[in-house]
Amino acid sequence: MNSGDSKGWNSRGYMPHLDVPGLLQSVTFRLADSLPQEVLRELDIEPTGSCERQRDLARRRQIEHWLDSGWGCCALKHPTVAEIVENALLHFDGDRYRLVSWCIMPNHVHALIEPNADLGRIVQSWKSFSSRRVMASREALGLQIPGSHLWMRDYWDRYIRDEAHFRAVVDYVHENPVKAGLVKTSSEWRWSSAWRMRL
Repeated sequence: MNSGDSKGWNSRGYMPHLDVPGLLQSVTFRLADSLPQEVLRELDIEPTGSCERQRDLARRRQIEHWLDSGWGCCALKHPTVAEIVENALLHFDGDRYRLVSWCIMPNHVHALIEPNADLGRIVQSWKSFSSRRVMASREALGLQIPGSHLWMRDYWDRYIRDEAHFRAVVDYVHENPVKAGLVKTSSEWRWSSAWRMRL
């Protein structure tokens, strides 16, 4: 990747993002129906008197809570779908990015990566690869995916600030299935780097 491909600080219409090759990034993307519109409208009601960073953190925590509650069709809990997404994540590991940790939850995906290419293109490649395969086989798999889109259009990202932040993100990614009540220990969750590390 040449330096002209780096976006540096940029905005996708809301919070600013830092997209630089080699900078560790925590990424979350979710299914299109994972948060219904009536739920998202609650995020528009902002507490007054708090700074933008506090509001963003409060919104993020609320979204995480709703996602972990299992909203939507949760197509990613189907083993075939989870395997398709896992293959998408692993396909360019060591080429376009270094995949540090990841977890496929029933309605969203977490990935901690060190990109060697544009972050948006990396995420889009994961989503387009998996979406084509899942949507083509949804009837055969008995999936109840509403509408014509598998994934929500955008994604959430945050660059890793320091070693403490790095460790907190890795722990969060691996512990997400435990926090959501899906397993008792992170290594039990089949669709994560924590499970693969035990092999």
